[in-house]
Amino acid sequence: MPRSCVPPPLPHAPPLGALLRRYAAGAPLACEPVDQGLLNRGYRLRTTQGRYFLKQHVDPDTADPASIARQHRATQRLAGLGVPVAPPLPGRDGRTVAVVGGHTYALHPWIDGRHRNGAQLTPALCGRLGALLGLVHASLERVMPAHGERPCEAHERARTTPNAPSAPTSPAPDTPPTHATATSRTPPVHATTVPDPADTFALIDDLLARVRRHRPADSFDELARHRLLERRTLLERHADRRPPHGDRVGWVHGDFHPFNLLYQGDAPVAIVDWDRLGVRPRAEEAVRAAAIFFVRPDGTLDLPKTRAYARAYRRTAGAAPSELAAAVHRVWWERLNDFWMLRWHYERGDTRADDQFPAASALAVWWTREYDAVCGAFAD
Repeated sequence: MPRSCVPPPLPHAPPLGALLRRYAAGAPLACEPVDQGLLNRGYRLRTTQGRYFLKQHVDPDTADPASIARQHRATQRLAGLGVPVAPPLPGRDGRTVAVVGGHTYALHPWIDGRHRNGAQLTPALCGRLGALLGLVHASLERVMPAHGERPCEAHERARTTPNAPSAPTSPAPDTPPTHATATSRTPPVHATTVPDPADTFALIDDLLARVRRHRPADSFDELARHRLLERRTLLERHADRRPPHGDRVGWVHGDFHPFNLLYQGDAPVAIVDWDRLGVRPRAEEAVRAAAIFFVRPDGTLDLPKTRAYARAYRRTAGAAPSELAAAVHRVWWERLNDFWMLRWHYERGDTRADDQFPAASALAVWWTREYDAVCGAFAD
């Protein structure tokens, strides 16, 4: 999945004095950068009033203040429905977005917690994870504006609609589905690009040339060359399986993965980083998330855990098995054609995603070989 390049970290701390004057958050005592995060910059901030997470929005695709304010309104409303989120704190003027020195910031409460990947989750907790994402999708359907609807109307609809989905615990096998998408309030479709193998072949040739020019050659170059040649062969073999566009869309988090979910013990306490909130095929987000949570170091998926996750997601989101099967096909095709980690490495000199490449690149190959088993895990 393509991602934007982030400039190198600033050589100085954010302008804390000017920022904190906008909030009733006390005087600064300590400010440390948070290492994790590929799109924006974060800081662990301690003041005389408490602990906070200070976020600097720098990703050019998502740093527009109006877009950030929309994300903030969404998380505020989701919190009212019981979704575990960390809405931003309002400033003295009531606004949640602060622009200082040409840079955009938001102040959030500090949430104690840790990230957990699929290997650290029991099958029951995998089901809870799937139910959580289903809750997110069902709740976004209620709080975000549908086609032709103003944001204030969506807020009133969410406030007055009964029987809101509740935050998941361990879902029971007979939990009835929440048919959140069975409604005429369909959001506008944002077309997603289905990769063309002709474009991918040209990209593979370009990346292979960059690998050959890289000196001194290292083990990453060797693996990159192997995977590029392997992927070209797979695409030649499966070029006739290019899928159609996804046709069932809704509001999605846009970047649901282990580093954007905080746990306290076994309980998810905060879904963070809503920068990619948007309208896209919902089931594809469920499949992409599983491919990140449940990929093993050898590039295989833990299919029993994937099955527990997918069943809970389908129940909570009201998604049909056929919808998940179609999403599996589209995300598989996306993975076959996707080289964002290599593009970061060779085009931008950004190596922060290098450690993800071995498993992610092996997954596309394994997924192709075990296609039916993967479909079954999501749709059975």
